Amino acid sequence: MHIPSLKDKVSPEEWQLRVDLAACYRMVAAYGWSDLVFTHISAKLPSSLCGPGEHHFLINPYGLMFDEITASSLVKVDQHCNKVIDSPFPVNPAGFVIHSAVHEVREDAGCVLHTHTRAGVAVSAQQCGVLPLSQQSTFVLASLAYHAYEGVAIRDDEKARLQADLGTANFLMLRNHGLLTVGKTIADAFLSMYTFESTCQIQIGAQAGGAVTHVDPRIVHGVAESMRVQTGGLGGAFVWPSLIRKADRLDPSYKT
Repeated sequence: MHIPSLKDKVSPEEWQLRVDLAACYRMVAAYGWSDLVFTHISAKLPSSLCGPGEHHFLINPYGLMFDEITASSLVKVDQHCNKVIDSPFPVNPAGFVIHSAVHEVREDAGCVLHTHTRAGVAVSAQQCGVLPLSQQSTFVLASLAYHAYEGVAIRDDEKARLQADLGTANFLMLRNHGLLTVGKTIADAFLSMYTFESTCQIQIGAQAGGAVTHVDPRIVHGVAESMRVQTGGLGGAFVWPSLIRKADRLDPSYKT
C-alpha cells in the first residue's frame, strides 16, 4: 500500500509526533494488545500548531491494522473528529467519543491509549476490579478510576459521566470493556498501558493458581515515591528510546 509522505507538508514538530504515535501503534501490535482495527490511540497536537480556540488530534486511519500504520497515514482531526488534512482513509467517529471526552477536560492528556485485551476485559468484568497482588498493581492503584459500561460508546451524553469518573486519574478501567491510560506524552501513555496490562495478566494468572496474598496497603499508599525513584522522574521517557529501537528492528516503515 503506497501512502504519500506528509513529512514535507507538516511542521517538524507535528512530524515527530506522527512518528512517535505510529511507533506506539506498532508496539501495541507487537505486544499483542490490538483488537484488529477496533481500538484507538490519539495524540494531541500542541496548541501552537492549531488555530485560535481549536484542538487537533492524530488518530489511526480506520481499517488499517496497527502494524500497518505509518506516520503519514495517521489522520489529523479536530475535536469533533472532522478531518483537518485531507486523507484517503476513513475515521471512526464512534471510536473518538471516549478519546474526545478525555482530551476535552484533561489539559495534560497529550495521549490517550485504549485497549480491549483479554486480560484487561477479564479484570474489568470482575467486581473486585484491580487487586493489590503485584508490584505492577501498586503503580496502577495509585491513580485508578472506573467507569460503568453503558454499551458501545457512541453517544455524546456518556461523555460527562466518563469525565466525572476519570477525574485526575491516569488509569481508567472501563467496566466490561477494557483499559485506558492517559499520558502527558505518547511514551507516558504507553508505559502506563504496559503496566496496566501486566497488572491484569498477573491478576488473572494468580487467581487461577489458588489463594492469593495482597500487598500491604501501606506499601500501596507509598508507591508514588517508588515510581519516581524507579524511573528517575522521567516517566515514559526513560524507556521510550529502547522501544523506538525495538520498532526499528521489527519494521522501520512506521517512520514513512
